[in-house]
Amino acid sequence: MLLCFSSSHRTADFDLLERLERHAPAITAALAEHSDIVSGSVVLATCNRFEAYLDIDEPLPAARAVSAEAVIDAVSSASGIDPAVLREASAVYCDHAVAEHLFAVSSGLESVVVGEGEIAGQVRRSLESARATGSVTSELERLFQVASRTSRGVKNRTGIMTAGRSMVRLALDLAESRVSDWARTRVLLVGTGKYAGASLAALRDRGVTDVRVYSPSGRAAKFARSHDIAPVEHAGLLAALAESDLVVTCSAVTDYVLTEPLLAEAVALPGAAERRLVIDLGLPRNVDPAVAELLGVELLDLETISIHAPLKELQAADDARSIVDAAAAEYRAQTAEQAVTPALVALRKHVFDVLDAEIERARGRGDASEETEAALRHLAGVLLHTPSVRARELARQGDARAFIEGAAALFGVDVDAEAAGRPRLTAVDDESAAS
Repeated sequence: MLLCFSSSHRTADFDLLERLERHAPAITAALAEHSDIVSGSVVLATCNRFEAYLDIDEPLPAARAVSAEAVIDAVSSASGIDPAVLREASAVYCDHAVAEHLFAVSSGLESVVVGEGEIAGQVRRSLESARATGSVTSELERLFQVASRTSRGVKNRTGIMTAGRSMVRLALDLAESRVSDWARTRVLLVGTGKYAGASLAALRDRGVTDVRVYSPSGRAAKFARSHDIAPVEHAGLLAALAESDLVVTCSAVTDYVLTEPLLAEAVALPGAAERRLVIDLGLPRNVDPAVAELLGVELLDLETISIHAPLKELQAADDARSIVDAAAAEYRAQTAEQAVTPALVALRKHVFDVLDAEIERARGRGDASEETEAALRHLAGVLLHTPSVRARELARQGDARAFIEGAAALFGVDVDAEAAGRPRLTAVDDESAAS
């Protein structure tokens, strides 16, 4: 059974999301400790959402509530957030609803800015991280592979990705009224990750040429060389802050990079810019909210930016939703087909075991030729085709049990024994089988 714990901008404030993001490694470890019910997990942590996708061992519907509570308790224990607060600020999806939710998330339909381009990569990287830790099961692998294909389909077949704007570009749109001339604006970029690259590209699109970069982790020089800008070392941070008209922070560090005392000292330096705008794109926050109280300093953080997120482009979003719904329906159908796979394998094994035994007896009598054997095997395959098609049809209609019981009644095949003896698919096997 699949289960998803989701806390996002739709259900929680940014303070809570920040705490969850900060404790993501501890939460991942806590979920792994619940191996009695959780056989696998993929954790997605972005600036607007924290989600744990789980493969739960217990398939019974009655176990959903128990499993959901166990997951909430694990998240609470690892993050220090009261369970009652988590229940109020989250949603829990089970079974097929998990696929529909993830496909919508990866396609940008659940983002603050509908259609934003970064989320598909974030979903992909969350799967890669789970692979690295060995927490991915074949079902989670299949779920996330289909999510990636769905998001590519949405991107290629609708206009939602171009209609939607990223958080970086939305922030700069909001800054437009505060900036008189982008070409003369002096910018300090804090961070060297993917958001930093996206921020730099968005700034250059607006005509900004004077950009320097500072990295709390010491990566400024490398980033500066690859992007043809000037690096700022730690000793020069104060002066760079004083000279900058715009500061954009997008670092992955968990402590404040820009504190109120630090910026106050920079503002007080001789020749410092009289006014500056600080855009904090970090989660956890990179900037102490108290800096907004300094004279001449204005702060735009993620929470403020999200309030101004534009309404979705209705037609593009509707088209994207149709693609997501179709993908979710097909995923449900393929999942249902898996219920008859053990019965089909058992039936095929039974038929070919009988055939092999008859061929062996014919060989003993000298009655079998290679042509006869080939013809008999072809005939067996033809006869099995219709039951195989019918089995999948019944499964898609929600009546897999009818085929399983029919195969057992007519042929005496032990479906449960066959299922127990089959090795569990690995992620590679599952992907190959799906292709």
